[in-house]
Amino acid sequence: MSWCVITLYRRPVPRWEQGSEERLRAAALQLFREQGFEDTSVVEIARQARVTNRTFFRYFSDKREVLFADADGLRAALVERLLQVPDVADPLRAVVRVLARHDWEGLAPRRSLRERQAVIAANSELLERDLVKQHVMALGFADALARRGGDERAARVAARVGVQVFLTAYEQWLEAPEGGADLAQISEDLLSTLGSRTAAR
Repeated sequence: MSWCVITLYRRPVPRWEQGSEERLRAAALQLFREQGFEDTSVVEIARQARVTNRTFFRYFSDKREVLFADADGLRAALVERLLQVPDVADPLRAVVRVLARHDWEGLAPRRSLRERQAVIAANSELLERDLVKQHVMALGFADALARRGGDERAARVAARVGVQVFLTAYEQWLEAPEGGADLAQISEDLLSTLGSRTAAR
């Protein structure tokens, strides 16, 4: 999974630009899926979205950013949410719940999220970039937990494991039919399974 979805904070745009960003995202996903990420150019994306190259670069620095734009804003929002949760006595559970209770499907249809994930999984460069985003997210959570008074080493472990537990749940959720499966419940079930197996040892 990658840490960006649909724009979180939108700037005002002239009337003739309305919808350009959404069309660019949709066009890019379609082309990436049909002909591969590496074989798709910015020019093709802009043409498919019926905008100019200049308009493309107004929204994205390169074609990778179509997939990873807004990651920083999303991370900041989720870290802030972790700072605000009432109880972090169980830091691992707190991290997983903050991630699992985010309205991912409200940001983009599950089908689009699934397609995007497939594009990333098929390209080593994108996978590496995604791993970096995951690492940065975990660092942000670890810092938030430490600021809440947790032990720094325990915070790092909880953040890293929490992100991976969530990603496992997220992948399972993506594979479910539209409208089916509850991401928060899948995450809770994974936490319970992890806890029971750890206790058994």
